[in-house]
Amino acid sequence: MIPELLSALPLTLGIMFVALIAGFCLALVATTFRVRRVLVISQLADLYVSYARSVPVVLQLFVAFYGLPLVGGLFGVDDFFSATVASMVGLSLYHGGYLSEVMRPAFLAVERGQHDAADSLGYSLRHKITRIVGPQALHIGLPGYGNAVIYLIHNVALVMYIGAADVMATAHLIMERDYNQYQFGTYLVLAVLYSLLCLVAWLIVRFFELRQAKYSAKSTAAKIKFTANL
Repeated sequence: MIPELLSALPLTLGIMFVALIAGFCLALVATTFRVRRVLVISQLADLYVSYARSVPVVLQLFVAFYGLPLVGGLFGVDDFFSATVASMVGLSLYHGGYLSEVMRPAFLAVERGQHDAADSLGYSLRHKITRIVGPQALHIGLPGYGNAVIYLIHNVALVMYIGAADVMATAHLIMERDYNQYQFGTYLVLAVLYSLLCLVAWLIVRFFELRQAKYSAKSTAAKIKFTANL
């Protein structure tokens, strides 16, 4: 059964990577408006995050699967939205909303004095975010981001309910074909496969956590040395 399961792995990884990238972009936009508090738009961003965090993921997938063709029908592109596309859209919306609740606290956790110091030195908004506030918020938010990625990997298994031919759906087809003789073995292989995916994600996030910690330690040492020279 393993070769058959692995044949469906590219689709599972494709859905996951699209949701990771699109969700990150959505979270960045939503967090920006939620922090800056732009009238009306910020309230809409709050509503989106509340939807993504409150509604079960499988229900969000059903909303995307049945809702996208209705919206696409208004523009004559209703045939474009397959189960795979709906899976990507539904998981991207979920991941973006969940991730926004990781980004916003990380951004707000940066001391207000850092913002004031950057403003007093004449930094533009872009330079302040990329050089001063962003790296500090990244260090704070990395553990939460790692959890969000692992939750996304878990929830990719739900796309089988709207007809996407991922690893989980392929496993169920194998079991039905074999008259459910090897259920335990099939689910055990799936457990190992998802555990490996989560392990790889954790190792990547952990690598960046350690790298960011070393960078922060060097930056702190440089500040102490500079202060001592003064």
